[in-house]
Amino acid sequence: MPVSRLMPSVEADDLVDLVRDIAAKELLPRVGEYEANGTFPRETFRLLGRAGLLSLPYAEQYGGSDQPYEVYLQALEEIGAAWASVAVGVSVHVLSCFPLAVYGSDAQKARWLPDMLSGELLGAYCLSEAHAGSNPAAMQTRADRDGDDFLITGAKAWTTHGGVADFYTVMARTGPGSRGISCFFVPADSPGIEADEPEHKMGLMGSRTSTVRFDHVRVGPDQLIGRAGQGLTIALAALDAGRLGISAVATGLSQAALDLAIGYAKTREAFGKHIIEHQGLGFLLSDMAAAIGASRATYLAAARRKDAGMEYSKDASIAKLVATDNAMRVTTDAVQVLGGAGYTRDFPAERFMREAKVMQIFEGTNQIQRMVISRFL
Repeated sequence: MPVSRLMPSVEADDLVDLVRDIAAKELLPRVGEYEANGTFPRETFRLLGRAGLLSLPYAEQYGGSDQPYEVYLQALEEIGAAWASVAVGVSVHVLSCFPLAVYGSDAQKARWLPDMLSGELLGAYCLSEAHAGSNPAAMQTRADRDGDDFLITGAKAWTTHGGVADFYTVMARTGPGSRGISCFFVPADSPGIEADEPEHKMGLMGSRTSTVRFDHVRVGPDQLIGRAGQGLTIALAALDAGRLGISAVATGLSQAALDLAIGYAKTREAFGKHIIEHQGLGFLLSDMAAAIGASRATYLAAARRKDAGMEYSKDASIAKLVATDNAMRVTTDAVQVLGGAGYTRDFPAERFMREAKVMQIFEGTNQIQRMVISRFL
């Protein structure tokens, strides 16, 4: 269902309409089959890349569209409303490009960014480790000096696109403490990289998640992004932007769940009238709509601060917390509106509910978001 928008320009409004059209024609017809079979939709990302949808917030000089984050996120919401796995993948790819696009040298950008932004190269972001998911400063993956080169050794858990990505943005330890972490661009075909079998998840079946292992993977000094020891700063800046992406995806998923619930409630009859006419159910749908409105407002407010060059870390955490908690509530309520039918796979309500759960966990758990917010208070 189209939502009311305030876009920065007519061009931006047309862009989001185009995304909605692509989502309806190219994503919705495939989502049921791919999610049921756990098929990774690699060609879909190429299609989105060729349409310019993997590069919206990045510079035109390297193949991007120079769109404000406010516009990019609304486009991402439309993808999330059609296919959450793909939307998460787009958000992760944009996150994986962030370090190189923002902290990379001109030579690095010219060499790698065009293919990254075109969708010919799909990215993965390697930060989390099994023992240090919420505390990246405790990572153990190392990048040891070997002459001018580095040798990366360690394992990165919960890697979206692990095993199917074309490049990995890897955070690894080059020294002690939080200032001893560095960021590297690592092509996926580098010798010594191996991905474990995909995780068996409760949702987002079309999104591959694996542990990626690095066994003395050699990278040259030209693959170091930013300065040695700057990796944690880069990682946290990227996560702020990534949290906005997940906020938009969660809002799109919520909107899809509400649209499904409204459509069902307008046709299902009980006690002589459509169930949407019963006040108890109408109020439930109203609360769902209000929650989605709040989610959208928080991510747009944070995006506008980012676009204005203002501090937005707290706002990104608020948006991620609000949007993903609301997504869990809205999708659960959608199942309730459909009743017994909502508990079956005849309708996507149960899938929406399963997909929403992980959004409270990745890109920093919502407990971590509360910690981040509290520190600003």
